[in-house]
Amino acid sequence: MSLSRELLAATERLGDSLRGLPFADPVSHVYNPLDYARVPHAEYVTRFANSPKRILFLGMNPGPWGMAQTGVPFGEIAAVRDWMGISEEVGKPVPEHPKRPIEGFACEKSEVSGRRLWGLFSDAYPKAEDFFADHYVVNYCPLVWMEESGRNRTPDKLPAGEMTPVHEACDAYVAEHFRILEPAYVIGVGAYAEACLTRIAAMAGTRPVIGKILHPSPASPAANRGWAEAAEKQLRALGVWR
Repeated sequence: MSLSRELLAATERLGDSLRGLPFADPVSHVYNPLDYARVPHAEYVTRFANSPKRILFLGMNPGPWGMAQTGVPFGEIAAVRDWMGISEEVGKPVPEHPKRPIEGFACEKSEVSGRRLWGLFSDAYPKAEDFFADHYVVNYCPLVWMEESGRNRTPDKLPAGEMTPVHEACDAYVAEHFRILEPAYVIGVGAYAEACLTRIAAMAGTRPVIGKILHPSPASPAANRGWAEAAEKQLRALGVWR
C-alpha cells in the first residue's frame, strides 16, 4: 500500500472515532471537514503525502475560512487553489451554522493564518511539489467547534472530559504520520501543537527533533509584527532550514 493510501486509511479511522462525540453548551455546532470536504482533502494527501518527509508541521484544528472550507490544513483558498492546484468539490456539514456557511472554494473570506503560513512556504518554494518533497503539514484535530453566536471555540477551551476521546483519536492519527512519513523534525505551529507532538513522540517511542514556530494567528500580537521573518528565524535556529 502506498504511503498516501495508508494515511487516507488513518484519516477514515479518525473520522469514525470522532463522529457523533457529544459536546455540551456553549458548543452548538461541530464541523468535520474530513467528512464534507473529503474530496479535496484526499487530493491533498494523495498528491503530497506520497513519500517520506524530513519535516512534519502540525497545526491545531481548522480555521473557519481555511480548512473548514477547503479540507486542507491552514487551507487559505488562494494557496490551495493556485499554488497547490487543488479546487475539488466541497459538500455541506449537517447541521450547518447559519453564521458559518461552508462555501468551499467560492468562499471570499481569507484565512489569515493560512495566508501567512503558506505564503512563507510558497515564497521559499515557488513550486508546491518542491516544498512537499521534504515537508508536510497536518492538523492535530479536524473538528471545528462553534457557539450559537458563531464564535469559534478552540480545543484548549473545551472541558477535559469531553476532549479525552478526541485526544485519544487524534494522538493515534498523528502517531500514524510519524510511522508512515518518518520525519526527522516535527514542528508545532504554536505551543499547543508542540505539546501534542511531545506527548505523541513519547507514546510512539520515536525520537524526532521537536520544535515550534510562532502561530500565525492575527489574534497573536507577536504574529502581527513580522510573522514570516520570526518563523523563518525559528526554523533556521532549529536546523530545519539552512
